[in-house]
Amino acid sequence: METINRLRLATGVQLERLHFHELNGKSRSVMRWRVLKRLVDWKVIAPLARRIGGSLRGSAQLVYALDVVGERLLRLRRNLRKDQARIRRAAVPSERFVRHTLAVSELYVSLSEASCANGFHLDEFQSEPASWWPNGLGGWMKPDAYTALSLQSFTDHWWIEVDLATEAAPTLRGKFLSYLDFVNQGQLGPADVVPRVLVTVPNEYRQDVMERIVRSLPDPAEQLFSITLHEAATTALTAALYESDDAGATA
Repeated sequence: METINRLRLATGVQLERLHFHELNGKSRSVMRWRVLKRLVDWKVIAPLARRIGGSLRGSAQLVYALDVVGERLLRLRRNLRKDQARIRRAAVPSERFVRHTLAVSELYVSLSEASCANGFHLDEFQSEPASWWPNGLGGWMKPDAYTALSLQSFTDHWWIEVDLATEAAPTLRGKFLSYLDFVNQGQLGPADVVPRVLVTVPNEYRQDVMERIVRSLPDPAEQLFSITLHEAATTALTAALYESDDAGATA
């Protein structure tokens, strides 16, 4: 429930990787199927009508959202903890919304796996709208996600933009300029720092488009923005964390 509320949508495979990774072989998929079926029967979570393409079958291929009972249970849990975090039950989403949300969910799953394998801590991961931040002018910075990664005494803060190649170059330029305005106004983000911005893209052509836009912007654009492919995002974030930690240790 907490995972789906955090991400809004997740596939059966993503939930398996997060919550059943300690099981081996076929037992992982069997246990995932049993648990997800039980939660669906209890109306804790609900599968969307559409499936994700590919060779996967059953609950692995389905996309899950929070259902009515899950929403009520989370509200009860929040009240018991006096926690005002938002409970998010998804409405009927568009295909574009599903694709974009699952891309953000995949980054969270990948970072969770990498943190276990590589020894760093995934301190925070928020998807929108929990990732939004006041811009100091009465509006909002609206990154797709915010994450904080730590290694020993050093913490990296990132805003994430997941690009599906659906926006034109002028729109992208305007979005990047809003981040530069935030920096130039002296505003601070989460943890009283200015997070760097990682933009993930679907292919090398789109990466080239993004990098040309960044090079055309005033300073400190090239220090603020990093562009990478979707599948390389976790590697990029991890490498930046270890480089920052090494630099801090040297200093």
